Amino acid sequence: MKKVYFKTFGCRTNQFDTQVMISKLKDFELTMNEEEADVIMVNSCTVTNGADVSVRAYINGQSRKNPNAKVILAGCGSHSKGESLFEDKKVFGVIGHSEKEKINEILKFNDKPFYQIGDLEHIDSTIVEEFVGKSRAFIKIQEGCDFRCSYCIIPSVRGNARSHKEDDILLQIEKLASNGFGEFILTGTNVGSYGQDQNSSMAKLLKRMSMIRGVRRIRIGSLEPIQIDDEFKELLSEPWMAKHLHIALQHTSDKMLKIMNRRNEFHTDIKLLEEIAQKGYGIGTDYIVGHPGEDENVWSEAIERVKVLPLTHVHSFSYSKRDNTASATMKPEIKGNIAKERHRELTALIKAKNLNFRNLHNQNLEVLIEQGRNGIYHGYDQYFNKVEVTSHENLTSNWIMIEKADVKNDKNMAIYN
Repeated sequence: MKKVYFKTFGCRTNQFDTQVMISKLKDFELTMNEEEADVIMVNSCTVTNGADVSVRAYINGQSRKNPNAKVILAGCGSHSKGESLFEDKKVFGVIGHSEKEKINEILKFNDKPFYQIGDLEHIDSTIVEEFVGKSRAFIKIQEGCDFRCSYCIIPSVRGNARSHKEDDILLQIEKLASNGFGEFILTGTNVGSYGQDQNSSMAKLLKRMSMIRGVRRIRIGSLEPIQIDDEFKELLSEPWMAKHLHIALQHTSDKMLKIMNRRNEFHTDIKLLEEIAQKGYGIGTDYIVGHPGEDENVWSEAIERVKVLPLTHVHSFSYSKRDNTASATMKPEIKGNIAKERHRELTALIKAKNLNFRNLHNQNLEVLIEQGRNGIYHGYDQYFNKVEVTSHENLTSNWIMIEKADVKNDKNMAIYN
């Protein structure tokens, strides 16, 4: 059997899509060694110009390291850069999102170069029963996004928001739970929009999930502030909810939020985050620094506002121009060195907040051990903080309770016997 290697770039949604493709390989062998692969599937990210550069560099590298392998481009990059890469003969084939469930037949019957882009209206029907090399299960519950943030290209490469069928999601979780998975992470392009096209909601889905035998902890990938309603808030005290929410603010300046064409405002964001923090939650966010228009006065106001927010985690990145977005033509642009300094200032601030949070929440930590070797194991607690555990036992994929952890600068540590 010919061997297929998967290289996945980008977000958790892409990680799930890779698992979908792996589950469909019936006439091929999966390999974890790209050097022995006959086919290299590149599940690409295109969220920034830099992401495109990384994907292209990987493809060029494979043409030198493994010239006999057929490189197939999948993922978001297939919709933005697939045509040019195919025409330049950088890849043997291109498949769009709607084609990934046909991967076995596509690979089996295409002896000649192919460009099979499909459409942006498809919803997967695949039930993933296993996650290769994972302790936690990622569950994609929706696809696409109806937001039109000025810096983002994703709606044009993923399509409008559409939900997976609730019964299919629950069946998948039942199968994974019966295979030993206890933690489930809900993911998608815009997760909080789930159910709006099916007379359902995130809260309704969570309630049904919680009743499945074996479901121990549920995490949610990322929510928009306006998507957290009273029905959802009622679930915050449930024991199966991970005590961490990732709420995508993107900025704390109302001027910048307007420029970014966002739907949230700071005065409502702070009320929401304080309400959730009072429930004992860690709170993460996405934050873009250096977007056009972020002058010194705007940044000074923004960082002061961050100081009063109960944040414990941040996915911060300097703005990177994305062609074919509204932001790409905006002025004035912010110099790269200034953006990097603001990024450092922001991440240092949240790191200090996280340390303070961990000092207050270092007892009775429920940890799912994901990996380890030589007696040192790593996992995450209910607050999504990393825990390093020393043990003589093999703890991989096990749930353990840490009565009290030692709080270090960048992680918690404990001994488990």
